[in-house]
Amino acid sequence: MLRDRGNKKWVSMMLPEHVKLLREYDESHHKQTKPQLDEQQYEQFDEMISEAMAFHTLLTFTLFRRGEQVAISGRIHYVDTFKQSLRVVKEDDSIEIIFLPEIIHIEES
Repeated sequence: MLRDRGNKKWVSMMLPEHVKLLREYDESHHKQTKPQLDEQQYEQFDEMISEAMAFHTLLTFTLFRRGEQVAISGRIHYVDTFKQSLRVVKEDDSIEIIFLPEIIHIEES
Protein backbone atom coordinates (compact mmCIF):
# COMPACT_ATOMS: atom_id res chain seq x y z
CA MET A 1 0.00 0.00 0.00
CA LEU A 2 1.39 3.37 -1.07
CA ARG A 3 0.66 6.44 1.04
CA ASP A 4 1.61 9.81 -0.35
CA ARG A 5 2.85 12.22 2.30
CA GLY A 6 2.86 15.24 -0.04
CA ASN A 7 5.64 17.74 0.56
CA LYS A 8 6.48 16.21 3.94
CA LYS A 9 8.89 13.69 2.42
CA TRP A 10 10.83 16.39 0.55
CA VAL A 11 11.11 18.92 3.38
CA SER A 12 14.27 17.33 4.79
CA MET A 13 16.09 18.02 1.51
CA MET A 14 14.85 21.63 1.23
CA LEU A 15 16.43 24.75 2.57
CA PRO A 16 14.44 26.66 5.21
CA GLU A 17 14.07 29.55 2.76
CA HIS A 18 12.36 27.27 0.26
CA VAL A 19 9.99 25.91 2.90
CA LYS A 20 9.09 29.47 3.93
CA LEU A 21 8.42 30.47 0.31
CA LEU A 22 6.22 27.40 -0.24
CA ARG A 23 4.14 28.25 2.84
CA GLU A 24 3.75 31.87 1.71
CA TYR A 25 2.75 30.65 -1.75
CA ASP A 26 0.06 28.38 -0.28
CA GLU A 27 -1.29 31.21 1.91
CA SER A 28 -1.42 33.63 -1.02
CA HIS A 29 -3.71 31.28 -2.95
CA HIS A 30 -6.37 31.52 -0.26
CA LYS A 31 -6.36 35.31 -0.14
CA GLN A 32 -8.99 37.33 -1.96
CA THR A 33 -8.60 40.58 -3.83
CA LYS A 34 -10.11 43.74 -2.40
CA PRO A 35 -13.28 44.83 -4.20
CA GLN A 36 -13.13 48.23 -5.90
CA LEU A 37 -15.66 50.74 -4.55
CA ASP A 38 -16.96 53.75 -6.43
CA GLU A 39 -17.61 57.30 -5.20
CA GLN A 40 -21.34 56.69 -4.62
CA GLN A 41 -20.64 53.85 -2.22
CA TYR A 42 -18.24 56.04 -0.22
CA GLU A 43 -20.90 58.76 -0.01
CA GLN A 44 -23.45 56.18 1.15
CA PHE A 45 -20.99 54.99 3.84
CA ASP A 46 -20.54 58.61 4.96
CA GLU A 47 -24.30 59.11 5.30
CA MET A 48 -24.76 55.85 7.21
CA ILE A 49 -21.92 56.71 9.60
CA SER A 50 -23.34 60.20 10.23
CA GLU A 51 -26.82 58.84 10.94
CA ALA A 52 -25.45 56.10 13.19
CA MET A 53 -23.49 58.67 15.21
CA ALA A 54 -26.61 60.84 15.63
CA PHE A 55 -29.04 58.06 16.55
CA HIS A 56 -26.64 55.55 18.21
CA THR A 57 -27.70 52.74 15.89
CA LEU A 58 -25.96 49.40 15.65
CA LEU A 59 -24.00 48.87 12.42
CA THR A 60 -22.30 45.85 10.92
CA PHE A 61 -19.07 46.63 9.08
CA THR A 62 -17.56 44.26 6.55
CA LEU A 63 -13.83 44.89 6.41
CA PHE A 64 -11.06 43.69 4.15
CA ARG A 65 -8.07 42.75 6.32
CA ARG A 66 -5.06 40.73 5.23
CA GLY A 67 -6.83 39.21 2.25
CA GLU A 68 -9.95 38.15 4.14
CA GLN A 69 -13.35 39.66 4.84
CA VAL A 70 -14.10 40.31 8.51
CA ALA A 71 -17.47 41.38 10.00
CA ILE A 72 -17.61 43.66 13.05
CA SER A 73 -20.81 44.87 14.72
CA GLY A 74 -21.05 47.81 17.06
CA ARG A 75 -21.90 51.45 17.65
CA ILE A 76 -19.68 54.27 16.46
CA HIS A 77 -18.11 56.10 19.39
CA TYR A 78 -15.71 58.49 17.65
CA VAL A 79 -14.67 59.44 14.11
CA ASP A 80 -11.04 60.50 13.67
CA THR A 81 -10.79 62.29 10.34
CA PHE A 82 -7.06 62.92 10.68
CA LYS A 83 -6.23 59.21 11.05
CA GLN A 84 -9.19 58.16 8.86
CA SER A 85 -10.47 55.77 11.48
CA LEU A 86 -13.56 54.95 13.50
CA ARG A 87 -13.75 53.84 17.10
CA VAL A 88 -16.50 51.26 17.37
CA VAL A 89 -17.83 49.96 20.67
CA LYS A 90 -18.78 46.32 20.16
CA GLU A 91 -21.58 44.52 22.00
CA ASP A 92 -19.15 43.18 24.63
CA ASP A 93 -18.05 46.80 25.38
CA SER A 94 -14.63 46.34 23.79
CA ILE A 95 -13.34 49.04 21.45
CA GLU A 96 -12.33 48.22 17.89
CA ILE A 97 -10.49 50.69 15.66
CA ILE A 98 -11.58 50.50 12.04
CA PHE A 99 -9.66 52.30 9.32
CA LEU A 100 -11.87 53.79 6.62
CA PRO A 101 -9.97 52.26 3.65
CA GLU A 102 -10.67 48.78 5.10
CA ILE A 103 -14.46 49.17 4.90
CA ILE A 104 -16.10 47.41 1.94
CA HIS A 105 -19.72 47.26 3.19
CA ILE A 106 -21.89 48.76 5.96
CA GLU A 107 -25.39 47.70 6.95
CA GLU A 108 -27.69 48.41 9.87
CA SER A 109 -28.15 45.60 12.36
